[in-house]
Amino acid sequence: QVQLVESGGGLVQAGGSLRLSCAASGRTFGSWSMGWFRQGPGKEREFVAAIRWSGVNTYYADSVKGRFSISRDNAKNTVYLQMNSLKPEDTAVYYCAAGPRFGSLTYSTVYDYWGQGTQVTVSS
Repeated sequence: QVQLVESGGGLVQAGGSLRLSCAASGRTFGSWSMGWFRQGPGKEREFVAAIRWSGVNTYYADSVKGRFSISRDNAKNTVYLQMNSLKPEDTAVYYCAAGPRFGSLTYSTVYDYWGQGTQVTVSS
């Protein structure tokens, strides 16, 4: 069982930065790949970024590539999402999720555990 708690969301102006954190409970954090998803107003949940259990491989949606960076600290049971050059279209609730060690990480259905989400609002 893994419990995930996101933090770091807030209101920021376009062009600004935020860093989201996702703290995980349990001793098996290092066994899980981790992902970030988001759901904007009236939109479906979409993939943002993911990182393998080892931290070696990372993956990004085209819409955030070059602006967002995912990282993890297995000693702290925490995964991060550094978001730079934010745009109004990045406004959404951001969720972290724990998923499988191997296989695709871009589909929400492969993830086993989800956090409650943190709101990110980018003003123009």
